[in-house]
Amino acid sequence: MSAARLTIFARWPEAGRAKTRLIPVLGAEGAAALYRRLLEHTLREARASGLPIELRVTGSEPARFHDWLGGDLAVVDQGEGDLGARMARVPAPAILIGSDCPDCDAAMLRRAATALERSPAVVGPASDGGYYLLGIKRPMPFLFHEMEWSTEQVLPETLRRLALQRITPAMLPELGDIDTPADLARHPRFAP
Repeated sequence: MSAARLTIFARWPEAGRAKTRLIPVLGAEGAAALYRRLLEHTLREARASGLPIELRVTGSEPARFHDWLGGDLAVVDQGEGDLGARMARVPAPAILIGSDCPDCDAAMLRRAATALERSPAVVGPASDGGYYLLGIKRPMPFLFHEMEWSTEQVLPETLRRLALQRITPAMLPELGDIDTPADLARHPRFAP
């Protein structure tokens, strides 16, 4: 199996702070419940992948995540800064994911790990213009600095930055994540 660690970025499912774009439809408690289900699903798939797993957490202390998700996990506080700063602190080789792409299953995670053995980077494009997975074989801080996160420009800008470094990433299939009511309609099993 790959030497890359699967790093899952997670937040505590606090009402009003999780899946905020879905609060108008689900309410604060419903959005938090959705996030809780998504993170639990992501962790089941991660464990099934056989890859070493690390949770990078925010919103509560690591001990609460251990109590909720299992003491066998490596749990690290994300630290300060924007998403890019927090992602840049993850040591390579690594496969970075969030928890809002339910179709990124164990098989896809293993596929990413295999691709990273042959390529310096692997990207899983998301249908909203971002990515659901980023794998890096070595540190690539240029991918994280001054990025316009949560925009449709994340994927094209990431690919542009890789090209400037003469890095051709392995590409995974495009998948959708759950950020909007339309996304949730495609994955009704996660609805609260």
